[in-house]
Amino acid sequence: MTIKVLIADDHKLFRQGLISLMRTREDLVEVVGEAASGAEAIELAELLQPDVILMDIYMPKVDGLQAAKEIRTRFPNIAIVMLTSSERDGHLYEAVQIGVSGYLLKSLDATELFGLLAGVVKGETAMTRTLASKLLKAVANRLADGEKGEDALTERELYVLRLVASGATNSEIAEKLSISINTVKSHLKNILGKLQLENRTQAATYALKHGLVSPRDN
Repeated sequence: MTIKVLIADDHKLFRQGLISLMRTREDLVEVVGEAASGAEAIELAELLQPDVILMDIYMPKVDGLQAAKEIRTRFPNIAIVMLTSSERDGHLYEAVQIGVSGYLLKSLDATELFGLLAGVVKGETAMTRTLASKLLKAVANRLADGEKGEDALTERELYVLRLVASGATNSEIAEKLSISINTVKSHLKNILGKLQLENRTQAATYALKHGLVSPRDN
């Protein structure tokens, strides 16, 4: 059984080169289509139902990560392998969060590419040791950043965060701490900034997740 592959890359020359490479292993892979944009990749994913999509990141209008997220949501059985020139930790981390089946660089050796593709259809992750190491470091750094954010809160900010998580309004917090509502808002702004959060709902969730307040207190 051959692996049905869809190639998504906005560079025609690269697509043609990859198709020619795939033809050297027709016993293993079959290129069923090619897309020049993320939007086209989404359309062809629905039309062709490939086993694997080799997806670049940098594409016009809808980039590869956006397309991958849409395809993963609509067609979870289709494996997506990012095949890109981007070595950015952020792209690697985001791709893994989306749930792609692999992340490979275009500089990859052809033999290794075929071997990793064969593993993907068996449920394995296509990633070189170098990128796997980068991913582990990226995860560790993000966890460390989260811990540093919490440690950066003052005692008063921690107390305000606990009150927010317990469901207290700004007025109730102001009354309890004998401060103005504007001061409460200032504390909240500092809390959100230090923890890299967007709103008080996320702040409450953060407090519960990190044990700063127990669920029964909420």
